Amino acid sequence: MTQPTARRVPTREGGAGNPVPMSKRVRFRGQKFAPWMLLLPAILMVAVALGYPLVRQTIMSFQHFGLAQQFGQPAEWAGLSNYTAILSDSYFWAVFIKSVLFCIWTAGWTMIIGVTFAVLMLRLNLAVRTFLNTTLIVVWAMPALASLTVWQWLVDPRSGLLNYVLTSLGFESFKNFNWLGENYWTFYLVASAVIIWASLPLVAITVYAALAQVPQDVLEASEIDGASNFQQIIRIMLPIIGPVVALIGVLQVIWDLRVFTQIYVLQQAGGIASETNLLGTYVYQMGIAQGDYGMASALAMIILLLTLILTGRYLQMLFRQGGVE
Repeated sequence: MTQPTARRVPTREGGAGNPVPMSKRVRFRGQKFAPWMLLLPAILMVAVALGYPLVRQTIMSFQHFGLAQQFGQPAEWAGLSNYTAILSDSYFWAVFIKSVLFCIWTAGWTMIIGVTFAVLMLRLNLAVRTFLNTTLIVVWAMPALASLTVWQWLVDPRSGLLNYVLTSLGFESFKNFNWLGENYWTFYLVASAVIIWASLPLVAITVYAALAQVPQDVLEASEIDGASNFQQIIRIMLPIIGPVVALIGVLQVIWDLRVFTQIYVLQQAGGIASETNLLGTYVYQMGIAQGDYGMASALAMIILLLTLILTGRYLQMLFRQGGVE
């Protein structure tokens, strides 16, 4: 009588009875580390381009670093004296308050006008909407210096279009009126117009793209329920795209808080620098113009701290939108 042969029970691949082949283990490890290998060049570039300057700036903020140190003289350690000098300076707090108020003003109006413009584009026909989108892209892509040259022509005291129009309408007080040098109120009015004009296209296009993705069945259901166009916009469309509006709003605040190019160019065109400095131009004036790189680095670190606070809020909103707590 023959003995019954024992059936071999199949084991899962990788178990004790059937180890994973070496080629598959190598492939698994390659798949595991492939994303990091692809990210490595970008990480190295960021570390070199941003990491080293940030570390260098942090060290300089604790040193007495001036023009002599640029020519090789060793820098003296200052400790927290640079930060103490800045935070105890009344001019810094005046510039800080002006920067915050200016940022709130420009970012607020940019968002209000941009969202309104996006809603209006949604109601226009295809030809007009395409023309406006193209125009906004051209405006957004225009170099800042080129647009600032046009703005300087517009507000020129003698031959500017703005003074000519106001004078033609009977406002004789605006004849040869110096918008940039009269006082800091008129200077900031022109500067805010320039910044809003340059920032508006990105906000309008982004919000319009979000509005175009609102489900039509939701709008049709609300229309059946008797909702007007205004109620659809306020109670349905804007709440749905609320995360997008919030994200672009936070980014706008970050950009406007660190604005430099527009303010600096308008100052060179006739503005009073001491009265119209914001944080960006104040750092430049302290570092490049006065040669006090230690104080300028400390001031830049303070601005960086403010930016990180806003960026932290932005990252929280991104994680929340992506479902990450």
